[in-house]
Amino acid sequence: MTLSPATHGVIERVLADEAETARLGADLAPALRAGDVLALSGDLGAGKSTLARALVRALAQDDALDVPSPTFTLVQSYATQPPIHHLDLYRLSGGDELDELGLDEMLSDGAALIEWPERAGDRLPGATVQVALSQRGDGRLAIITGGGPVFRRIAHSLAMRDLLRQAGWGAATRRPLSGDASARGYEVVTLAGHAPRLLMDSPPLVLGPPVRDGKAYAEIAHTARNVSAFVAIDRLLAEAGFAVPDICARDLDRGFLLIGHLGDGHFLEDGRPVAERYAAAAALLADLHRHDWPRRAEAAPGVVHEIPPFDRDAMLIEAELLLDWYTPYATGAAASQPMRGEFRSLWNDALDRIAGAEQSLVLRDFHSPNIIWRPERTGPDRMGLIDFQDALIGPAAYDLASLAMDARVTIPPEVEHATVDAYVAARESAGSFDAEALALAYATMAAQRNTKILGIFVRLNERDGKPAYLKHMPRIRDYLSRALSHPALEAMRRFYMAHRIVEEQR
Repeated sequence: MTLSPATHGVIERVLADEAETARLGADLAPALRAGDVLALSGDLGAGKSTLARALVRALAQDDALDVPSPTFTLVQSYATQPPIHHLDLYRLSGGDELDELGLDEMLSDGAALIEWPERAGDRLPGATVQVALSQRGDGRLAIITGGGPVFRRIAHSLAMRDLLRQAGWGAATRRPLSGDASARGYEVVTLAGHAPRLLMDSPPLVLGPPVRDGKAYAEIAHTARNVSAFVAIDRLLAEAGFAVPDICARDLDRGFLLIGHLGDGHFLEDGRPVAERYAAAAALLADLHRHDWPRRAEAAPGVVHEIPPFDRDAMLIEAELLLDWYTPYATGAAASQPMRGEFRSLWNDALDRIAGAEQSLVLRDFHSPNIIWRPERTGPDRMGLIDFQDALIGPAAYDLASLAMDARVTIPPEVEHATVDAYVAARESAGSFDAEALALAYATMAAQRNTKILGIFVRLNERDGKPAYLKHMPRIRDYLSRALSHPALEAMRRFYMAHRIVEEQR
């Protein structure tokens, strides 16, 4: 169901038994944000307690959490994310008493689930969503009415349950999985007798305003527009023998995928890089680069994904994130036009020098968070690959730089060199290979990637409210210094030093 902000809507759900009532409560939980109010009504025995208990437990991610009725205490609060306040207004004589309970304060950082909402009179917020339960034969009927963002989020969550139901997983339990830097969300779904799966929520890309030549940043950088890109690249990689998630069910229009779970094996060990694993990943990457990849792939019958090129415009606009975000953050002043002009000239010269570099499928973020280590398996199946929806056709060296200068963990220079050496050895074992050309392309792509990342991490902090990424910046600056040590990038190194982006290597 799609609604405009001013539109009210109605969702009906027939609940066959108590388990379905509890699942509805659990499905409402991920839609809640601070300030949201759910008004829960229904006769005695209609299932209000079952729904409320399931909603609170889902937010707490604790199926055994004690959730007593607030009939006598009036309010039970839980330190969930967001905090949830469960109110029972049966004993209130009028809406004025709701003010005494401090509802406004509760909603400043949490959500509220309110039973007997009619006792509040006209004191509930205008965006309150009504959840009415009633008997329907041997089961129940839930009617959800409302509008605005919270209602749209509820409709979105229930549509995800519909996809599970269509896949035969209607009774599955959903649990949130920590997300990434993008707008995508993930849940682990479990069903008795089956291996866990992942539920991906990848909404269509919002392009944003034009930034150059009438195009949005995402258009120039060739960011994937919708989940079809993931499905298409997944299919290509699977057909080539690489370990990627199975696509179990899909709703391409909404951006929902039910996919196989490749496991919980961490590529790192106790948060530290393991040289042997990085060498194995480099060999896997060498295998990937030996394939002749097509420029288009089918996501579904009649749905074709054109794999974009990692062209000069994309590389430059990514690199310029440094000027757009990092420079003002680090210096307190916007990058001047002369600085921008010199920066762009240096990068054009650098990209000219690698114009003939080997091209391949570039997964874009081939590093530890996106490699699932599966030691019980052998060959390519030992490493599961995820998060490749933004794949492009571009310089093969880019993914090697992504791996050997892993943005999320400090790679010592000796491990970096061993990783690159393992890649070169794997390529040379398969035939003639130009290691010198790789060295230049590797340094250039490492410089481009780490330049971009400095800008992205500041943008995540300032635009998206995600300050945790700032802690990685000293590492990224060190990687950038390493990349710029290549003799061909000497002029660029001097520029970066002059503007205090990197320091002289000792």
